[in-house]
Amino acid sequence: MKRFWSAFIVSSILFFIAIYLGSYSYLKFNTPLVYPNISGGYHQKEKIKKNKKLDIVKEEFTSLEEAIEKSNRVNFMVLGMEDIRTDTIIFVSVDLDNKKVDGISIPRDTYIHRKGFDSAEQRKINAVYGDHGIEGVKKALTYILEGVPIHHYIMVDYEGVEKMVDAIGGVEVMVPFTMKYKDPTADPPLDIYIEEGRQILDGKKALDFLRYRKGNNKREGYIDGDLGRIRVQQQFIQSFVKKALTYRLPIIAKKGLEYTKTDIKITEALSYATKFAGMKVENFKLVTLPGVAEFKPFDGKLLSYFIYDPFETRKLLEEIYNVKNP
Repeated sequence: MKRFWSAFIVSSILFFIAIYLGSYSYLKFNTPLVYPNISGGYHQKEKIKKNKKLDIVKEEFTSLEEAIEKSNRVNFMVLGMEDIRTDTIIFVSVDLDNKKVDGISIPRDTYIHRKGFDSAEQRKINAVYGDHGIEGVKKALTYILEGVPIHHYIMVDYEGVEKMVDAIGGVEVMVPFTMKYKDPTADPPLDIYIEEGRQILDGKKALDFLRYRKGNNKREGYIDGDLGRIRVQQQFIQSFVKKALTYRLPIIAKKGLEYTKTDIKITEALSYATKFAGMKVENFKLVTLPGVAEFKPFDGKLLSYFIYDPFETRKLLEEIYNVKNP
């Protein structure tokens, strides 16, 4: 039973992974990375307003720093791995009182310069894990997110996504156009063919659907680029969560644990489980880290990076943490 509750919590957070595995963004950020000293955690709130009719606890804070110190939130760093690179990074913040979840997708090509790591590929956040491990990614993410702490990490691989989708009997989506793409050098190799129209995708097709960006001739694909892909991915996760939050959840929990690494302890999982009970699909909110797509010249080539916007990022976090500035 303890093992099940641990898997239950892990799998609940893993709902966010499927939408972003294989997601590729191309942008940059020019500010050098300086890792701050990170400390802090989540604590019981001191300033709350409670709506007795709806039984909703509403916390209001005057600064993000106060909110980080006093709010009753637990934050996860979800990683989808591609060998030693983090193909997916998602910050997931869970409001334990109101059963609400906020997720921020961190583009894998987010520009972040570390002293002594000066090659083109080393200036992307997806390279941090290979050099510094989990703690390095935590520090990098906390830096980007204005000092917001990461309490736990969850790592999952491609096979885990396939197994979880198959465990619930597939996911229904509307495929906007016929998707065709081959790349034997990808890890795992890609051989995508999905016909246009509404259909139920099994695990293999679902992963292809999530990883697809454009055709081999460079002309086929989403008209509006990443925005189009994000839109269909949002559709996928809504369908996935809706189906998973049913009697099939124990099956998902079992499958999710088999393909997952995490630092969530059994006692913590049991505690979170009591808070997660009754969580609804509409309480999941997913956005992308604010920023822009740009190309940066490097060694005579134009390379794509993601430049995140620190001002808009702080505003987003203040919204998540319910900060009300005077």
